[in-house]
This record gives sequence, structure tokens and C-alpha cells, in this order.
Amino acid sequence: MPSEKMISTSSPKFVLPVIVIGQFLCTSLWFAGNAVLPDLVKNFTSGVNLLANLTSMVQFGFITGTFIFALLAISDKFSPAKVFFVCALAAAFFNLGICLVANEVTWLLLFRFLTGFMLAGIYPVGMKIASDYFQAGLGKSLGFLVGALVLGTAFPHLLKTLTANFPWEYVIYATSLLALIGGLMIFLFVPNGPFRKAGQQLKLSSFLDGFKNQQFRSAAFGYFGHMWELYTFWAFLPNIFLVYNANHANSTINIPLFTFLIIASGGISCMLGGLLSQRFGAKNVATTALLLSGLCCLCSPFFLYADSVFILLAALFFWGLVVTADSPLFSSLIAQNAPEASRGTSLTIVNCIGFALTIVSIQIVNVLSKQLNSQYLYMILGVGPVLGLWALKNNYRKNKY
Repeated sequence: MPSEKMISTSSPKFVLPVIVIGQFLCTSLWFAGNAVLPDLVKNFTSGVNLLANLTSMVQFGFITGTFIFALLAISDKFSPAKVFFVCALAAAFFNLGICLVANEVTWLLLFRFLTGFMLAGIYPVGMKIASDYFQAGLGKSLGFLVGALVLGTAFPHLLKTLTANFPWEYVIYATSLLALIGGLMIFLFVPNGPFRKAGQQLKLSSFLDGFKNQQFRSAAFGYFGHMWELYTFWAFLPNIFLVYNANHANSTINIPLFTFLIIASGGISCMLGGLLSQRFGAKNVATTALLLSGLCCLCSPFFLYADSVFILLAALFFWGLVVTADSPLFSSLIAQNAPEASRGTSLTIVNCIGFALTIVSIQIVNVLSKQLNSQYLYMILGVGPVLGLWALKNNYRKNKY
């Protein structure tokens, strides 16, 4: 098998940076609706539950898209760069749609669904493109790639901070333009990778082939535990700050800014985790990160209501770092153990299941938020890491990774 060094001599050296930047620009669409949520909710009654529903519709769209993409093996049958570009173009268009229907909740949710659907051709396809270029050191490459996803997810909150004196539509215009640029970058500068093996014929069951491998299943279940926690933490982070400001008269936390900073810090930990995996192994680093983020869930009652803003922010920044560090490593392990001819499909179906769990988690936390003291609410997120750690402990063969 060729080494990563050999690959770099036969492929443009700028390929990985282009993929990373393109992924960052396109995934800025993900939380664009969340970033302008305070402006959108003014158009509706309080019973709409717009936070949970907006986030869930993007996730549901992504799930639907990934299932269809996986079932039809889109990224294995067609050039991944072309798939990425077409989906980026469509996602940018649907993102703009919410500016036209901000007063109609049904249409608003539909456009977020369609944006999420097209993101299915961006995030997992970006990982597929990276795996077509890098096999040795894939954990490091995906670390940068998923780090770009995290930064892209956080970026609309920064845009909202920077455009606070402008109409909220500016955030939507900016993210759509960025997605268009990102799609063009991939289309123009990233040819098919040297390790790409195109699927030869449609096989509707190919998306299940990876689960026949024990190591693939183990990495997938670890990833599912991670996903149970991740997006719910991100989605409710502004609410955590809102509640804290309400309970502490002297607290004036800048909610969009600190939401951006905490989510964006996870991009750094993704990259760092990818680098550490080269020395300590992807499994070991992923397990450690999942353990630490699970402890943050279980210890959340102690810092969410702390009188010290410093304690709250320090704990949330630490949580933001560890909650994402394992994501590229699980993706790397999944890609390494997926069948070559259906690697893109395998990555896509695992994403589909993982994001389906995020909807369940978000809606459960949303329902419980009306029943439980918010101090103890986020302990429920610890269920995912606990089950993920159990899967890793019981299913991985010793010293495999």
C-alpha cells in the first residue's frame, strides 16, 4: 500500500488545504438559522419551539439526504468533487430561501430541511474525497477536515456578532456566498484522488456492507455515542448562556460571541486530536476524548449554576474542546475498515444514523427542559458517551489500532 508520502508526490500538495477550506465555507450553512434565531422568533408565538425545531429540521434533512445518497451510492458512482459542488450550489440557494419566508414557520422549516438535505453531499463527501487521497495518516487529514466543519458550524454566530447593527439577513447572504465559493474551490482544484475506486453497479444493500466488519461496527457505535451528545450541546449552548444571564443579575455574557468561541474551539481539538492519533493511536485518543466529554455531561450541574462566570466559561470551553476531538478519529476508523468500493457509502450511512440520533437527543432535551431544573438537564447527554465507551471496550480487538 502506498504511503502518504508517496501520495503527496503524485498529487497536488494544496489538495488538503483546499478540501479543508471548502468544507469550512460550505458547512457555515449548518447553524445559519440558529445564529439568527433571536430575530426569527419575534415573528412567532412562544409555543413554536423554534430552537429545537429549526435544528432538528436541518438534521432531519441531512439524515434523509445521507440515506438516499448512501442507498444510491452517489459519492461512489459519481465524481465526489462534482457531487460536492452541485450540493453546495443547491444548499446555498435553499439557505437564501429563509429570507423570503421568515414569517411562515412551515416554509422556514422546509428550507432548513432542504439545506440539511444538500449538506449530505458536502460533509460526508468531503471525508470521502480526503480518504481518496490519504490512507496512511487519515486520522490527521480528517482531523483538519472535521475541524473545518466545526469552525464552519460556529462561524454564523461570529457573523451575527460582527453584523449586529445590520439586518439579520446579512448572515444568510454571507453564508450562502461562502458556500458557493467553497463548492467552486472543490470543483475547480480537487480532481479524483489516487485511491478512489468507483462503484461499478448499483447494489442497494451496499450501504450495509461495512457493518459486517467488527472493527467498523465498533467505531460506528462509538461515533453514535459521540453524536448523541455533540449537536445537542451545540444547539442549547446559547440557551445555557441565556439562563445564566437571567439567573445572575450582574452577568452580561455576549451570547453569540461566546457561542462561536466555544464551538470553534472544537475545531482546534479536532486538528490536535488528529495529530495526537499519529503517536498514540486513533482508538486511544478517541476513547479518552469520549470519556472526558461524558464526564462534562455528568458534572454539568456543578458548573452551570456556578456563581463565578470564570468557572462556567472555563468548563464550557473544556467541554467544547473534548466533545469534538474524537469525531475525526471515529470517522478515520470507519473509513479504514469500510469496503473500498463502498467507502463513501459507508461513511454516509454512518453519518445518517449518527445524525438521526441527534434529533432524538435534541427533542428529548427540549421536552425535558420544560419538566426538569435546567441545572440537571444536560446530564442526559452523558448516556451517549457511556454507551459509546461500552461499545469500544467490548467490541474492539485488543491492540488493533
